[in-house]
Amino acid sequence: MVDEQRIREEFPSFEEGLVAEMARTADIRYFREGESLVKTGQHFRSTLLVLDGLVKIYREDEQGNEFFMYYLQPGQACALSMIAASRREASQVKARAMADTEAMSVPLESMDRWGMEFRSWYHFVLESYRARFDELLSTIDHIAFRNMDERLLFYLRRQMETLTSDRLSVSATDIAADLNSSREVVSRLLKKLTDRGDIRMERNVIEIVRLGTGGTDRV
Repeated sequence: MVDEQRIREEFPSFEEGLVAEMARTADIRYFREGESLVKTGQHFRSTLLVLDGLVKIYREDEQGNEFFMYYLQPGQACALSMIAASRREASQVKARAMADTEAMSVPLESMDRWGMEFRSWYHFVLESYRARFDELLSTIDHIAFRNMDERLLFYLRRQMETLTSDRLSVSATDIAADLNSSREVVSRLLKKLTDRGDIRMERNVIEIVRLGTGGTDRV
């Protein structure tokens, strides 16, 4: 069972009846940093709601190349996984814990029933779809319409906002994988930012000194 107060803290919009049902039927699952939560081709019997930690959602091609899509933080759920679960389809995305993560596992049969019985769950699912869709549109816009230097700035800002830190534990190799680029290109652009005084680089750590907020920033 899950503690009801914990559910209220992370999901304050849930009505009391839903909180009680969730505490009775859901399970807590723990994932260590770097551990997979969801794999491509996996079929679901439950969906996960994040209570603590950070989860990265990404796509992987046949060659094993990764493409970053969005993060999940406490109080959020993966809309794509929820859709796959409700349709009994295999997952088309992968999920990895970027920090030690605690999640609530909701059985599929409960999720279907709650959509009809609890309006707060219905709205939570819709809001999850909308929020993740907006994030995907933003990512696609930068892929389709921005140069690599602008994509890098967008990526760094997004990391700062998600992690609420100006020190990012990420390497040029990690960034290249997330942006589907080469390490050489990313390293060259990071060096330009370093030379300009916008960032400071240590081993696998990027410290943000300043980054512009406009959409037309160039490295």
